[in-house]
This record gives sequence, structure tokens and C-alpha cells, in this order.
Amino acid sequence: MPAAEAFAGVPLLSQLPELPHIEGADPKRNPLDAFRVAIAEQINKALPEVKLQAAFEAVQTTAKDGDLVVALPRFKLKAKPDELAKKVLEQFKPNAYMESLAHKGVFLNYMLPTTTLTQLTLATIDALSRSAPDANGIRKMSYGTNKSGEGKRMIVEFSSPNIAKPFHAGHLRSTIIGAFLANLYEANGWYVERWNYLGDWGKQFGLLAVAWKKMGSEEELRKDAVTHLYNIYVAINKEAEENPDLHTQARAFFKKMEDGDEEAVGLWRKFRDLSIKKYEQTYARLNIHFDVYSGESQVRKESIQEVVEKLRESPYCEREDNGALLIDLKKYKLEKAIVERSDGTPLYITRDLGEANQRWAKFKEQHGKGFDKMIYVVASQQDLHLGQFFKVLELLGYDYADPKEGRLQHINFGMVLGMSTRKGTAVFLDHILDETKENMHDVMRKNADKYEQIIDKERTADIVGMTAVKIQDMTGRRGNNYNFDWSRMLSFEGDTGPYLQYNHVRLCSVERRVAETDGIELPPSPLDISQLKLDLLTEPKARDLTLLLASWPDTVKTATREQQPSTIVQYCYKLTHAVSSAWEVLIVKGQEKDLALARLFMYRSARHVLNAALRLLTIEPLDRM
Repeated sequence: MPAAEAFAGVPLLSQLPELPHIEGADPKRNPLDAFRVAIAEQINKALPEVKLQAAFEAVQTTAKDGDLVVALPRFKLKAKPDELAKKVLEQFKPNAYMESLAHKGVFLNYMLPTTTLTQLTLATIDALSRSAPDANGIRKMSYGTNKSGEGKRMIVEFSSPNIAKPFHAGHLRSTIIGAFLANLYEANGWYVERWNYLGDWGKQFGLLAVAWKKMGSEEELRKDAVTHLYNIYVAINKEAEENPDLHTQARAFFKKMEDGDEEAVGLWRKFRDLSIKKYEQTYARLNIHFDVYSGESQVRKESIQEVVEKLRESPYCEREDNGALLIDLKKYKLEKAIVERSDGTPLYITRDLGEANQRWAKFKEQHGKGFDKMIYVVASQQDLHLGQFFKVLELLGYDYADPKEGRLQHINFGMVLGMSTRKGTAVFLDHILDETKENMHDVMRKNADKYEQIIDKERTADIVGMTAVKIQDMTGRRGNNYNFDWSRMLSFEGDTGPYLQYNHVRLCSVERRVAETDGIELPPSPLDISQLKLDLLTEPKARDLTLLLASWPDTVKTATREQQPSTIVQYCYKLTHAVSSAWEVLIVKGQEKDLALARLFMYRSARHVLNAALRLLTIEPLDRM
């Protein structure tokens, strides 16, 4: 691949040596790939039995003994690592992509030329960044994205609260993690649909209707449908303990719903629509949206019936003495699962089966083929249910459920411990978010001078509060439980959400401050970097920061492979630590103009990447605080 083509839009680097084309390498988007390709080419010439592709895939980043490393045993050659290393070292010649090569044990350790690393990384970030906002007013940048999923389509199902029941901590984790995964797959080129599968059908709606007739308030419903429906549902359940006739009334009402009675369905629809409206307000605060609001109610009777008939005919199913239909999955370590009640009514798993088939059919109709992946973001307490669900689909012979294809996936997560307001137990996420905002206000007020400079104090407190909640949730690996810690979460010190926002604001302000005090300004991105003297960025702190910025595209790929939000959060921490460390020695104010501009450009690049990382985590980065 000619360098001029690989680095289109980066004129300063067009004189770099040509690079061969290697499948999976993307030097236009990933600076480290350019160095990997060059190293792979060098290894291939020294060891012809090692194909270019294999050599490229063997080049890894390292935290010590160099910038990039190759483990020689990976090639599975007959010769000893020392003999192989000697051959590679004999043919090594420094060039624009490789400064030095050392052999240690079974490893080849490459050092990259600082000038090329700096220019290539910062130029790529700038060339792929867009300073103009999109139609939604959001500034996006594509550095870090890739096209590995281009042409593939997927569904991510997450959040999925139950109407008239608490939107609790488990729903919060599902919402945060699911929204992140949707963003992550989009960053890898996938077409993603975000689905919210509501618990919006069942006998509890009959009881809710009885409660509504006895104690419902139109005013309270329109003010906050979720809370009001929950309150009257709790009240009617308490009454029903003393008055069993209420359950009889509830069953009668739900029967009307199932029979399509206009009045009954109309009331149910009102509850559902107003609840969704309230949910959307909460999701908006979290900077999260959905493409589809589905739910148990949206599973057609024909879809359920098709599945039930297949189950009845399946050799894997058997009838119990009471008439219930079950499937024995013990040999798959998934226990027995009831798939049809004795009275012939469907269960939750039966609706799930019907819904999955509807989604497959919908994608085939709209896109000409089914989805390539469907992810369910559900707590680890549901591991058994999801395992049974996937296995039943497979045993019934649905092609999209073939485990070899890997289309269906359960992304699970641990529990949030101690999630409550400071005054006591909370049942609704809104209460937690409101208190987070209030507490964030209190923290911000402690610095009176800075607090007065904030233009929109309410919005700022809310955004920083939402950041605090999300970062606390995503800092650890998703499979782990974590303690909801108010004081730690809201702190601006240490590795927290407010700390990340503070660092983004600081990166935004450096250009403003230098323009005001020294009259030095960088043009907006993308700019002509040939006008900048980036070879002045020779300090170790500048190199450390640049190498970290160069690793951002790799980090996105790693997070996708591991499906862990913590991978991105930990990168944000490393990046802000590197920036904080650089501030102390790479000063901009009062410096000679060329040096000031070069350092400003590096800090702008860091801002671009931190901004992209926070947005990937569904966080809205603040420019001022």
C-alpha cells in the first residue's frame, strides 16, 4: 500500500516508505497498524517461512522493553528462538517505522521512532476528527472506530423494566452496559438496533386495573405514571391479602385484555404509553435512547402458538401428571424447564421464544436476511433462564440458534449492593438520580468561586452526577458485584466520573486560556499539520502520552472482544493520568510560539480521544464546569 494512499489527508507523512497490504491492518485509522505492518514485513524478509499475515498478527503492544513486541514461539518453527532472533537481528535496518530492535528471551522488542510516532498519531487523530457538530448538535470523531463489522446487523436488548414495578439497580446496570455495548458495536461498523423488551403483559395488569378503579388519579398518572402505578399496585396487593375477591376481579379483567376487549386494552395501552414516556425522560437524563420499545404484549398469539406446537411435537418434551409440558435439559446442565402450564397458557420462556422468532422474521423482511447477532443484557441471576431459552431454540431446530454460529449471546453482570438514597431504601432509579444531582450540587458549591462561573448549574450538576453513577458502575468488570458508594462516587479526586469530566474540561480550557493570555491559537480540526513543528515534542512525557493515544483503536477492539466497559473506563483513567503528569512539564503558557502550538496540538488530540471514549460510555463530555 503506498504511503500516500494510506495516509491520505496527512501530507507531511506522504514520504513514508510504502507498506504492503495485510488483511486486518488499517493504517489509515490505527497508527500502530502502520508500525505493525512494517515490522511484519521485516520479519517476513528475515524469516520467509513466516507469512506476512502471521507476522502482523504476532506484533503486540508491551508495557516494558520496547513499544511493540513479537513472541517468537508463536510462529511454531523448528529453529530455537535464539536462532530465529539472530536471523531477524542480522537483517534489521532502522527506518522511519523502526528505530531499534533488541532480543530478550523469546521476545523481539521494537522501539518506534519518536518523530514518526508523534506525527503519525497526532495527524491521524486530527484528520479523522470533525469539529463541526452533526444534526443532533453532537461533535463526533471517528478515530478509534473500524469497519470490522461492516455489513453485519444486530439487536441489543437491554434495560427491560416491568411496568408497575420498581426500575431497580439491576435495570440500571442493564441499561448502562447495554447502551455501551450498542455504541461499541457501532464503533466497529455494525448496524445496531437498541431494543427495550418491557414487562407489559400478564395477570398483574388485571390487579393494576382493579387498583386504578379504586384509587387511581389521572393527575398523579400524568405527573409520574411509573411511580403512581407502582404505588397503587402495592396498595392493592396489600388489600388483596384481606380480600381474595380482588384477585377474582383481576383475573376477569386480564381475560378481557386477552380477548381484545376495547375498554380493557385501552386502559392497558394508556398505562403502557405513559410509562414509556416517563422511562424516556429517565433514559434521556442518562444520554441513552432506544430504537424499539417491544414487550411481552407485542408477541403475537400466532408466534406463541407456532412455538407451542413445535414443543408439543418435540421428542425432548414430556407431559407431567398435572398436564404441564416440560423439557428436560439436565444433560446440558440446565435442569428441567416448564414450557406450557397445565391449563395451556404460555409462560415467560414461551413468549421469549415467540419474540425471538418475530425478530428474526422482522430482520429478514426489512434487510433481506436475519440478524448476525442478538445480545441480551440481563443480570447473572437469569443465567439459567437464558441458558434454557437458547438451548430450547436450538433443540427446536431454529437455524439462528445454532451455537456454532454464535448469534445469540447473554451478557450478564453482577449485583449492585447497597443502592439506596441516604435517607433509606429507594425503589426507583429517578430517586437515585435526583439525589445524585443534589449531592453533586453540594460538592460543587464547596468551591464558591468556580461554582459562580458555571453557566448552567442545574444541567452541569445533572450531567456530572450521571457520569458519577455510570463510571462507578463500569469501573470494575461487569461480572463482579460492587458497592454503591456515595462519597467515593461523587469525589473529584481519584478515579471517578467527576474526575474524568474535570480533566476533559481542563483540556478544553487550555486552548481558551492560551489564546487569551498569549494570543496563540490553533485553527480548528482538521488542520494542515505541516505548519506545526511536531518534532519539538521530544520529552518522555510527550512520548508516553502519544503512545497511549496511538493505542486507542486497539483499546476499542479489545473492549469489543472482551465485551467489558471497564476496558474503556480504565483507558480513560490511564489517559487522564498521563495528561495530568504531562501538565507539570509540558507547559504551554509563556512558551515560544512553535513549541506552544505543538503542545497545544498534542493536548487537543488528547481531548479528542477522551471525548470519544466518554461518548462511547454514553457520557456527555462537558466543555466547561
